Order: sequence, then C-alpha cells, then structure tokens
Amino acid sequence: MKKGIGIGIEDFRKIIKEDCYYFDKTNYIEELLKDRTEIKLFTRPRRFGKTLNMSTLKYFFDVKNAEENRKLFRDLYIEKSEYFKEQGQYPVIFITLKDLKKNTWEEYFFEIKILLRELYEEFSFVKETLSDTEKTEYDKILSKTDDAEYTRALRNLTIYLYKFYQKGVVLLIDEYDSPLITANQKGYYKEAINFFRDFLSSSLKTNPNLKMGVLTGIVQVAKEGIFSGLNNVITYNILGEDFENFFGLSEEEVENALKYFELEYEIEEVKKWYDGYKFGNSEVYNPWSILNYLRTKKLQAYWVNTSDNALIYDSLKNSTIDIFNDLEALFEGKEIKKEISPFFTFEELSKYDGIWQLMVYNGYLKISEKLEDDQYMLRIPNYEIQTFFKKGFIDKFLVSGNLFNPMMSALLEGNIEEFEKRLQDIFLVNTSFHDLKGEKVYHALFLGMLIWLRDKYEVKSNGERGHGRYDAMLIPLNKIKPAYV
Repeated sequence: MKKGIGIGIEDFRKIIKEDCYYFDKTNYIEELLKDRTEIKLFTRPRRFGKTLNMSTLKYFFDVKNAEENRKLFRDLYIEKSEYFKEQGQYPVIFITLKDLKKNTWEEYFFEIKILLRELYEEFSFVKETLSDTEKTEYDKILSKTDDAEYTRALRNLTIYLYKFYQKGVVLLIDEYDSPLITANQKGYYKEAINFFRDFLSSSLKTNPNLKMGVLTGIVQVAKEGIFSGLNNVITYNILGEDFENFFGLSEEEVENALKYFELEYEIEEVKKWYDGYKFGNSEVYNPWSILNYLRTKKLQAYWVNTSDNALIYDSLKNSTIDIFNDLEALFEGKEIKKEISPFFTFEELSKYDGIWQLMVYNGYLKISEKLEDDQYMLRIPNYEIQTFFKKGFIDKFLVSGNLFNPMMSALLEGNIEEFEKRLQDIFLVNTSFHDLKGEKVYHALFLGMLIWLRDKYEVKSNGERGHGRYDAMLIPLNKIKPAYV
C-alpha cells in the first residue's frame, strides 16, 4: 500500500504516524547543530514547509516523550548521523503566530494572552521548582490578569524551564512577522511593533537560558523595527546560499516523488507549472503545489489560491505608471532590474521598489540573476504564478468574471464585434480616468488581460512591422488558429 499524501498536515508526528509521504529534511537538523549561531531566522514564502520543519525540530529536540519521539525518526537521515545523540535532550518552547488575525489591537492582544496562557498551562509542572514570587507571576499569565509580565513572558518561561531541567531551552517561533503584517493592514502597527519588539528582544538577546532559538517568517523586518538592539540574529533568506533546500523541494525530491506515485512521465509539465523559484543558487519547487498535484494528478494552480494577497493588492492600488510598465514587461516574459534589500520595512511599500520587495519575498517573482550590490534581475517564476497575474490581477483591478470571461470567449470564437463591445464596457464602466492616466496605463492593463491567453497564444507588445508599430499581437501556438493584431 502506497503512502498517503498529507495535504495541510503541519505536525511532523502526525505525518509519520499517518504513514504520509515525507520529504526527508532531517539532514538540516545536522546542519543546524553544526552551525553555532545561537539565534537563526529563516525567511521563505508561505506554504513552503516552515511550520512542518519547525514541528520536526520540536519532536527531535524535546526532552518530553523523548523515547517515543525517537521512533519517529526511524530510517530518516538524522538517525544515521552522529548528531542523533542530541535527540530528546532539551526542553522546547514552540509557538506559532500565523493564525492570530484580528481587526483591532485590543482583540489581538486578547488572543496573545490566550496563546501565552495555553503555553504556560503546557509547562505548569515547572511550578514545583519556582520561588513564591515566580509562582505569582506564573499564575498571573494563567489568569490573564492585566498586570502580568506579557512582554517578558517568553523569557520568563525559558528561565523556569532551565531551572527545572538544568538544560538550555530550544525556542521555536513560527511566522514571527505575521502579527506585523496583519497590524500594518488593520491600522495598529505602532502598538504591535512596540509589543513584539520587547516580547522578542527580551527572549532572544543575551539569554543564558537558551540552547538555540529558531524563527521563521516571510520577510525580515528591519532591525530598527523589531530586532532593535539584537546583534545575535543571523538571517538565512532567499538571497543567501545556506540552507537553500531546507524549505521547498529540490528537483531530485520532486522526481523521486513522481516516480513513487508513478507520475514521472509528467516531469516536464510539472517543472513548467511549479518549478522556477530560486533560493540562493538552487532551483526550488513549491511543496504545497507538488503535494496537491500528487493527490489530484491535475496540473492547475494550487498555491496562489491559499491567501488573500491583501498586502500586494493594497500596494498595486497605489501603483505608478512605472510599475505598470514593469508589469507589462513581466507579462511578456521579460526580466526587470530591481534593488532587493535583505531587510524589509512597511514604509517601503509606499516607495517605488516596495511592491517588488514584497513580490520577491512572497514568491510571486524569482531572482534570475544577481548583479552588483543589491541589484537583481526578476521574472515570473512559473506558469502557476502567471495565473496569479492572469486571474488575481485581472479580476481585482479590471473586471468581474461575468464580463471578462465572455469577452475572451468572444475573441477566441472570432466574434470581434462582441469582443469590442465588452472591452468598451470594461474600460468605461469598471475603470476611472483618475486611476488610469494616459494611454500607457490602458495599454499595460489590456496586455495584462491578454496574458489570460498565454496557454494558447504568444503575446507580443509594441513591435515594429512594415511602416508602423502594432500595440499588441497574438500569435497562435496552434498555427491553424487565427492571429490577432
């Protein structure tokens, strides 16, 4: 009987117990232990396996249920490593911040109190070694009282665990930047940054109770934002060459999975749809999309539909003509040159390059070439991401489906009068002169609509022919179909 496919399962123990197909990433446990950096931050796009990998670290290091957890690693890489002696040796704190999404800071802070209460309940057995003062502070967190030391709650818990076990604590914080992204969208960024700056710094800076701290997120928020005063955090982002395949899948891993599920004949199409991300020097596949493809055996977009993309949409609403010109180049399959900083600030979103930073770190654009300093060449990574521009961008900024789809159907059927009428309706009814100033913007938006046909036509723009220049041309991939100018 073949292994199952654990779509959406982010708990390592459940993956193994349910006999799901597992891409063995345990060699990176060895790499983490070889690397003597005390605090590590990994930034990767969403749905690239961050939570599952953090869960794997929890079950490996945790002193609780050490013998039972040891069985989970049977026949995996780390079991044969000399570093397997580190299994089950340390108390582990594991928290994830990705699911805390509230409209106001008051609502959000209430959720933080609940999260910390549950965390303290998990380790309530340590109270037997605490002083009376420490017990009082511990009970304040359990009772969610207003005068509890919430900004120091994580640091205090590392102190309590070290006192109980007499061993350094492994602190795992998943999606550390999620609260800040939500706060920026909802309008309480100042309150969030003030709290999390103290919450994280008190836990991570010169904390003698730690064995290791590992954080994950999508972006590295600039040090003056959240890691103020911290000089012991080393970031491993998509621009660096370390831990390249810790998150995401290598081509070898994908090929092995396709062979296991007897789908190896689809490798070229799978590569076209889901490959193309570049972390450091490695080409990487999207694991969420690969798992969904293995389950359904259908080549379609999976990853781009897993988030509301609100931050990107908000940035596109305020786009300049230069941004639309760059989008036009991307639609045509070209590369664009941009400066991509290893740090990220939400203030940059209002500047020219902010949207490109966001798209690179979120996985919507890939780095195809590194130039001098922080200059990079960017492009759309694969066919699945084209569908984001093709559907998400078009639907959000141009039209609703009941206008757009019939318009494109009319074009493909050769009903040019119907196509023209619906195109006029779209631009007259669904766009404003104040949004679209100048022919170039209309041209970029129209070209964006034509990308919907990329699986049937080669889309070209502003080419010189004869004594003039066409605005857009559709060249059929199937030569018996008509071309359009």
